[in-house]
Amino acid sequence: MSTADLREPASDLSGARRLQTRKHHVVGWPIAGLIVLGICGLVMVGVTTSRVGVLPALVGAVAALLPVGVVFAAIVWIDRWEPEPPLLLLGAFLWGAGGATACALLLNDAVTGLGDLLLGANDHRFFNQAVMAPLVEEAAKALFVVGLWFRRRSEFNGMVDGIVYAALTAAGFAFTENILYFGKAFAEGGLGGVSGGVVAVFILRGVLAPFSHPLFTSMVGIGIGLASRTRSKRLRVLWPVIGFLAAVLLHAVWNASTLLGGVEFLNIYFLIMVPIFLGTFWGVVWQRKREQTIVAAQLPLLQRAGLIVRSEVDMLASLAGRRGWLRKVRRSAGPEAAKAVRDYQIAVTELAFLQHRASEGRTTSAVRRARREKLIEELKQARRSAAGTQHAIQTARIKIHELTQMNLRKPPRR
Repeated sequence: MSTADLREPASDLSGARRLQTRKHHVVGWPIAGLIVLGICGLVMVGVTTSRVGVLPALVGAVAALLPVGVVFAAIVWIDRWEPEPPLLLLGAFLWGAGGATACALLLNDAVTGLGDLLLGANDHRFFNQAVMAPLVEEAAKALFVVGLWFRRRSEFNGMVDGIVYAALTAAGFAFTENILYFGKAFAEGGLGGVSGGVVAVFILRGVLAPFSHPLFTSMVGIGIGLASRTRSKRLRVLWPVIGFLAAVLLHAVWNASTLLGGVEFLNIYFLIMVPIFLGTFWGVVWQRKREQTIVAAQLPLLQRAGLIVRSEVDMLASLAGRRGWLRKVRRSAGPEAAKAVRDYQIAVTELAFLQHRASEGRTTSAVRRARREKLIEELKQARRSAAGTQHAIQTARIKIHELTQMNLRKPPRR
């Protein structure tokens, strides 16, 4: 046996260990985070039942399922073009339902004590609910989104991604908060009617304002989305701060309107909240069309690089084309092949956004190469999973120079 033969296994073993370590980091940290968030959720279950009782908490949970289901369906609709990783979405919801609510309860109690110290024993409910509560709650909800932006910046390709994570965090927060409100209403007035009990609170929080918390926190998501699209370091800090302040302001106006009640509440609801919600909805639709335009513009480049074939370009350029492709594969080859094609579509979309960011000079060469290698490997894996089916993805020779030559041009100044 030669010396080279002896060295080779050691090299392979070292590489295998490094690969295994990377896998442990990639898989282990998200799972550890979910465990921590799950523990926070269990703590909040205990807090909820201790505050309103077991039966009211169960009634509140059932009543809270409907508004959170509507909000979740809307978020899934927003996220159809470029679905975010399921573990991150679950983490966002769990942070809102457990971590953010726990932080808000602790800080709100501390702030109430501080208010008693500074303002005396007088009733300062308006100050607590219209000033301090929005600051505390929006900071608690924004913590996950901001942390994710720092740790996984590649997941943010624009405002839609920021809105998805922020809205899902807020949906989790609203879910737990609604359980408390509905449970307390049931404990004090039973099911009741429009004048009291669970029904009255449900009309306010579940019918009139199921999107209130997601709307507030989506301002933070919009700020982070705008920060992800700029090359200015100053704006990269300023946009999230502006988004947070906008979230606090909207939340404060809403809380103040619920305290004022009557005509003042209706005026604020219809003249301020509804127009802002409709404007945000229009912005989401516009951003989704922008994302489609970006992907469609990058597909010819990906085809020349051998990552996709000509027959796939039209199908990948629209949601309707992608859905039709998936239906055909599912009917002819089954759900596993359809999942492989879905993974392939997502990898193509991520590559398109990566190339777009590179063309605008918003990513470094080292980061771009590492991200591109990962996405190409995911694309290859999807091809291998779909191989042998009637609609299998064909393997082509990858020509990396086609992806890099467009980045040799100096990006335009802004």
